[in-house]
Amino acid sequence: MHGVSQERAVAIARQGALLALDGTFLGTAAGSAADGAVIAPPHPLYGGSMQSPVVNEIAYACRKAGIASLRFDWRGVGASAGEPSGSARDADEDTAAALAHLEETVSGELLACGYSFGAAAALRAGAGCPRVTRLVLVSPPPDLLDPEALARFPGRVLVVTGEADAVAPAGQLAALAARARHSRMRVIPDCEHFFVEGLAELGRELSAWLGGGRQHHHEGGAAPGG
Repeated sequence: MHGVSQERAVAIARQGALLALDGTFLGTAAGSAADGAVIAPPHPLYGGSMQSPVVNEIAYACRKAGIASLRFDWRGVGASAGEPSGSARDADEDTAAALAHLEETVSGELLACGYSFGAAAALRAGAGCPRVTRLVLVSPPPDLLDPEALARFPGRVLVVTGEADAVAPAGQLAALAARARHSRMRVIPDCEHFFVEGLAELGRELSAWLGGGRQHHHEGGAAPGG
């Protein structure tokens, strides 16, 4: 890989603070991308970071679809400044900072993506940013999702979880996904919350949906992967 197709470390300025978040920008194989995705990691107090295999899988699926990505560490995690926090307010500030950074980096539409705790933050951020046209929510805990934000989001939404995921049960997520205007729900067989099994299948699901572009509309409810 050459140029922007390579991963590069970036410093993400937090609005209103003289502190920065550590991020990794991944360009596309073509060397340029109009669209970009922010990828929010899992809960910072439970080991969540941008080193998560699931976060990396989302980034690589974006690259395969010709979408640049920016994954980042929450405040106080890795090289990100500040103290770690599990509050939604801090997560929203961090995700908004990453989105603002990406808005200055790519010219096209944006995607808000996240895994577990990060998926809930991605939903809130995406609902409040006009340039965000797609959401990718991987194993979001249902109690953390804002159903009203999901209902009012005008773009396409992909929700993916594992068949054996007790943190993000498929049945509850399917009911929430149905509230979105243009949603697709995928359930990966024999897979739990940490994707010890099912990571490759997750990548295939993400690549297929992301590669579908912007032309698709309502895609219906839950379906098993495969």
